[in-house]
Amino acid sequence: MTDVGTAAYVADPAPEATEAAEAIERLEDNIELVIQGKRDVVRMAIVCLLAEGHLLIEDVPGLGKTSLARSLCRSVDGKLGRIQFTPDLLPSDVVGSVVYNQADNDFEFHRGAVFANLVIADEINRATPKTQSALLEVMEELRVTSEGKPYDVPRPFMVVATQNPIDHDGTYPLPEAQLDRFLMRIKVGYPDEAAEVRVLQGEQRRVSPDSLSPVLTLPELERLIAYAHGIHVDTQLHSYAVRLAAATRDHDDVRLGASPRGSLALVRAGRAFAAAEGRPFVTPDDVKRVAPSVLAHRVLLKQEAVIRRRGQLDIVTELLDRVPVPTVNAAGLGR
Repeated sequence: MTDVGTAAYVADPAPEATEAAEAIERLEDNIELVIQGKRDVVRMAIVCLLAEGHLLIEDVPGLGKTSLARSLCRSVDGKLGRIQFTPDLLPSDVVGSVVYNQADNDFEFHRGAVFANLVIADEINRATPKTQSALLEVMEELRVTSEGKPYDVPRPFMVVATQNPIDHDGTYPLPEAQLDRFLMRIKVGYPDEAAEVRVLQGEQRRVSPDSLSPVLTLPELERLIAYAHGIHVDTQLHSYAVRLAAATRDHDDVRLGASPRGSLALVRAGRAFAAAEGRPFVTPDDVKRVAPSVLAHRVLLKQEAVIRRRGQLDIVTELLDRVPVPTVNAAGLGR
């Protein structure tokens, strides 16, 4: 069942729920050859991919942010791009530039690294704000404009960015408009003791992201995206997503809450999460599972809240407990 305007592709018939879940599980298993003991984190990264959104992976150095990004991208048989963000990186290095071709006696556009299906923007907050802003248009409109002429990027298109926390030296905080372009922000987190021991024991035979083989072709990914976009969402869940986003705007500790783009992102991510769970409909639990990754980075706290050590995730967690949850039946329909 497909809502008008949600299907990004008119492709082959959508796979059944079980087939989609099996394909997603293959993707998870492949990534976990590199990223061990982080099944929930891997699942959220895949959910973002199926929702055709952009992913921001934020955490301290050494926790596998770049490995996760590379493993996700290597698991799909599409065109890959990678940009190592540094303070001297120029916008033209990201999106491309117009150069003079002496042979043709004319100017031509040389495409940058963003012209790929999956683009890794490594340590994105180490580049200057001017270079960071080069991604704003392509992340929202899926095109680059140079000298007044638009150039479309391939579809599907996803930016997977990594960054260290902004309180580390040599980093520039992402502006609010840029953060809002990311559908989800996730943290890898420290592994538990058992997982870290397994990493140490397997160090000599450790699998690197570059050694992974793709487990999904681009047509398969397109069908999964189309299937996820067509998953049923009851009207009550639409209202629930709107109430959650609106609650961030009214919280006493919040200076700026989630925009309507946040509620749209909740529904998109909820659909993709339901697909990963093998269901053709979204439940309130699906929305609650993705809400921290979807809403937290869209919440700007007041200075007094920061002084009290309140975090963005604290606000979202509080609102998930406070906002009434709708009741749906086994078919995802309101009662």
